[in-house]
Amino acid sequence: MSVRQGFLALLSEQPMNGYQLRQEFERRTGGSWPLNIGQSYTTLNRLHRDGLVETVDETSDVDPPAVPAAGRPAERFHLTESGREEAVSWWTTPVHRGKAERDELAIKIALAVTVPGIDVAAVVREQRSETMRALRALTQAKRAVDPLADRARALVLDAQIFAVEAETHWLDHVEATVATPSQTERPKRNSR
Repeated sequence: MSVRQGFLALLSEQPMNGYQLRQEFERRTGGSWPLNIGQSYTTLNRLHRDGLVETVDETSDVDPPAVPAAGRPAERFHLTESGREEAVSWWTTPVHRGKAERDELAIKIALAVTVPGIDVAAVVREQRSETMRALRALTQAKRAVDPLADRARALVLDAQIFAVEAETHWLDHVEATVATPSQTERPKRNSR
């Protein structure tokens, strides 16, 4: 998902300015993707350039403009027909798991098993400690969330917990296959 798609989804509900979009994006993604205000306005400018949003005519009877501390109304945006179509397309298109992103842990372990002198078991033990620390922190964060009041945050934490649990299973697999004698090394037979 990109910030672009998230903004289109939010603007399909109502016109908003950059600050409002940033706040709503962070709130609805459970705080898992913090944005700075510059990123919000850069995204809005690109959406405007691409003809997907346009500024709200303040003389219209659409929701009244938000007034920032400076006292003048912040520029608000709404979807164009093309923007609405792209938002609908995003909702109805599944997320493809194409090219895998670089996984630093997988690369580290792959290198550890190929570089002479590296204690792979020690690398796995250290990683397991960190992974378990992360799992405990996520589980504590999940306990502190009311799943009915903050469903978005609860679901994001669930996804993060499941990913860390999967990492622990993968570390078990690594430990079983490479931290023990290699399956490919066959014992030498005595010739008689």
